[in-house]
Amino acid sequence: MPIVKYPRATEPLWHEWDRKAQKCGLRHTVYAVNGDQYTGEWLDNLKHGKGTQVWKCTRAIYSGDWKFGKRDGYGSYSIPDPVTKEYKKVYTGWWKNDRKCGYGVTFYAGGKRYEGEWSGGLRSGWGRMYYRDGSIYEGQWLENKPNGQGMLRLPNENRYEGGWKGGKKHGPGKFFYLDKGQLFEGIWAADIPKCGILIDFSRDEAPAPTQYPIPKV
Repeated sequence: MPIVKYPRATEPLWHEWDRKAQKCGLRHTVYAVNGDQYTGEWLDNLKHGKGTQVWKCTRAIYSGDWKFGKRDGYGSYSIPDPVTKEYKKVYTGWWKNDRKCGYGVTFYAGGKRYEGEWSGGLRSGWGRMYYRDGSIYEGQWLENKPNGQGMLRLPNENRYEGGWKGGKKHGPGKFFYLDKGQLFEGIWAADIPKCGILIDFSRDEAPAPTQYPIPKV
């Protein structure tokens, strides 16, 4: 009886090539068409795990955690100085869905610095901001502006403690004029004190007290 041989089904070569092209696990540097480069871990052809990305256009570097192709977890973002060309950190902290989220530290131009909570890439929650002139704000934030309860300390040690709204003093608050030895306590609206009382406070310790004490009522 004759033996019939059936042709063996062969898998197209492109199937094998496609499997090899799918990046999974730790890989060496992979270059994108636009010149960006990534070195690190992959999952299902997406950046996933630990890795470092370098953007060709800006030369910025992100090194840290990735999740399904986006920065997610803990990582740092740095850019080159336009003069020295040396890299300087811009942000170090937590990310979610490719945006700053959670606790992190951001370094701004001119020596400004923010340490605190982020949400959706914006300063939101509790945080401390160091300004160029030496002022420090510590308190609550909402969408990049002081909002809620917070304290602003000026370079001369005078300070405001109280409510904020949209980046301005708003609601009940106290302003300590420590240079003059006075305290104003009252209600603020859009950075303007609307009503309150002014009393002497630590007058004996003030470097430049007013000429006459405020009489007691």
